[in-house]
Amino acid sequence: MHGQFTWYELTTPDVGAATRFYPTLSGWGTQTFDGDYMLFTNRDVPVAGIFRLSDEMAGHGVPPNWMPYVESSNVDDTVARAVSLGARTLHGPAEIPGTGRFAVVQDPQGAVFGVYRSAHASGAWDGTAAVGRFSWHELMTTDRRAAFEFYRDLFGWDAITESDMGDGLMYAMFGKGSAMYGGMYDKLPGMEQLPSCWLVYLCVKDVGEGVERATGAGATVVRPQMDIPDGSIAVLNDPQGAAFALHHLNPIRSSATPPARAAKKATGLKAASKGAKATPKGKARAATGSGATKAKKAAKKVTASSRPAGRKAAKSAARNRPRKAAKPSARRAAKPTARKGAKPTARKAAKLTARKGTKLTARKATKPALHRTTKRPARPTTRAATRKSAQRVAGHSTRSLRRGRARKR
Repeated sequence: MHGQFTWYELTTPDVGAATRFYPTLSGWGTQTFDGDYMLFTNRDVPVAGIFRLSDEMAGHGVPPNWMPYVESSNVDDTVARAVSLGARTLHGPAEIPGTGRFAVVQDPQGAVFGVYRSAHASGAWDGTAAVGRFSWHELMTTDRRAAFEFYRDLFGWDAITESDMGDGLMYAMFGKGSAMYGGMYDKLPGMEQLPSCWLVYLCVKDVGEGVERATGAGATVVRPQMDIPDGSIAVLNDPQGAAFALHHLNPIRSSATPPARAAKKATGLKAASKGAKATPKGKARAATGSGATKAKKAAKKVTASSRPAGRKAAKSAARNRPRKAAKPSARRAAKPTARKGAKPTARKAAKLTARKGTKLTARKATKPALHRTTKRPARPTTRAATRKSAQRVAGHSTRSLRRGRARKR
């Protein structure tokens, strides 16, 4: 789709070393496209290309680098529009027979990116992070506001939100609709001499393990591992000097997490930033949806220990109401069950344990029943009922013993 990131290209002085290095981090395979171009594959699907950095290119100041390509519905029109906005064409537009059409462009602030239209289904990235694919795109530039307007004009990107990195430095996130694609920020103090550039984040299973493998194979750490709201990141240079980043997502929370807490955490993630990055709205919505599902399951578990009528009512409510109504349904189902079911259980347990002469045992005996039938709001009522029942029975037993002894005398 026009405006989605669709291809990535590594320019490196040592193609062979790169084909050995990156698969250890990502599980990628490799394929030969032609004599000058190699492919990285994820589950046998090409996801990136490898191009050799020639001495001539290096002589013109081109460093080892990763460059992202953005899909265009018409490469020639996009390039012409970019030039009219102050960009410079570095290569193309050109046709790759049987493959597609592309061009390489330098934006007005100096960052280089590619424009591409595939002759086949492109498999462009829709904003969903997946292991083995790039999951974030970050632009360091001299003027993030001007840069965003440039890319919005070309690709229709939306401004999603901004986060404060401190000292008034802002990190602006962009994407399309609810899908987050990446972020932009102005160069930090002390980085003015660095050229504007794009940094791509590779999604891996575990950033810590990835950093250990990368450094063991000759990579250097630029920014150590840092936790962010939805996972963790780290920035490195590969053994040949190309900058890239690693990213992983936190595992999905266990279904044992109370629905109310899970929903609260999911809602909080919507407003969280990325540290340099925020949680995507699509995730936040998915997390909210999973919270509602957990609430429905919790409602079924609570009503399962109550009377058959309660079980039927809970199932009917879960089927007929939308997901957002699941949490209130669970709470309403839990309270009546607790009030009706807890007191008789507590009294029975109190009578049994009072005969043994211990109030403490009576309290302990009521707790398992409470865990099965009620939540916290019903406990004060249950404990009060337990104490009164235990005291009445214990008092009755004491009076009976006294009368018996008096008769014997």
